[in-house]
Amino acid sequence: MAFKNSSARDRTIDLVKSAAIWNVVLSHVAAAPFSGGTVGTGRWLSALFWASLTHSSVSLFLMASGALLLPPERELTVRKIYTRYIPRALAALFFWAACYKLVFLALRGSLTPWDLEAAAKNLLLFRHEEHLYYLHIMLLVYAFLPLTRLVAARADRRLLEYVLGLWFALGIAYPTVRTLWPFTLLGGIPVQWRMNMTYASIGYTLLGYYLAAYHPCPRRSVSALVLSAGFLLAFGGTWAASAAEGKPDGHFLEGMGMGMFLVALGEWGLCRTIPLPGWAGRLTVRFSNASFCVYLTHVFFLQAFARHGIRAVEGPVLLTAPVVSVLIITCCCGLYALLSRIPGVRKWLV
Repeated sequence: MAFKNSSARDRTIDLVKSAAIWNVVLSHVAAAPFSGGTVGTGRWLSALFWASLTHSSVSLFLMASGALLLPPERELTVRKIYTRYIPRALAALFFWAACYKLVFLALRGSLTPWDLEAAAKNLLLFRHEEHLYYLHIMLLVYAFLPLTRLVAARADRRLLEYVLGLWFALGIAYPTVRTLWPFTLLGGIPVQWRMNMTYASIGYTLLGYYLAAYHPCPRRSVSALVLSAGFLLAFGGTWAASAAEGKPDGHFLEGMGMGMFLVALGEWGLCRTIPLPGWAGRLTVRFSNASFCVYLTHVFFLQAFARHGIRAVEGPVLLTAPVVSVLIITCCCGLYALLSRIPGVRKWLV
């Protein structure tokens, strides 16, 4: 088992987080031309191209979390989890969920007492802006940390690989093939063997720990090959399924599917092996530090730009999607630079 000095910052993990947040923003920018486009057109295929590379974002974040939180030498008690990690996640979740509800109500001119009451009920019932589902998942990941850390500390390599193999079979492979014959013929309990997305997410933290511990320096050529295989499966599977349905079908783009598993694995490997010169490493650390704020706030800027006609669909999506993503990320990083200077905000909200 090989770990770097826990006191030294691992900039390759910062690069993984940076890639993940870039994927988050780009996937949301490309979502409209994919879901609202005509299957098979150039614009739709361009959106599918970006979607097939970027829907691995949550998987990458979870893997990075596992590499950081699960090493046995890291001191992390149950008390610390429930007095620091979970309260911080809840504070950020409910604050930004409330901000989204208030802003969108104001934009619609619906700040009536009845609308505010309905928004408050939805807030308390965890009916939040869609992209905040990641924090819903992280609450469960944090709650399971004492167990996943126990597995990481006590399981030898062979047992850990068995656990990951079982997770892969029930949380990745089975959900991918569940819509295909002959698996559509199954009934009863075997249908329930499949892990749902939320619990399958926990497996990605163990995967991140395992890769950091036992495969700290993956071969770049192998990572590129795995990434390419995942991309082809996601792109080709989505195109075929969408053509058969006559409308966009995102099954093969699901984060817990085989395609995105391979894409995330390949992107992880490339991030872990790309050499970073000093200036690039420092820039990556800064961007990584801002990634949580970018995740929380980017939909504000996505919607604001869309209201002013700055959208991926306004031009060739292959080019406009990354350009709009850069604009959004720049605004989010600027907001982070301001908010992080406010006492308490950096610790609790961004």
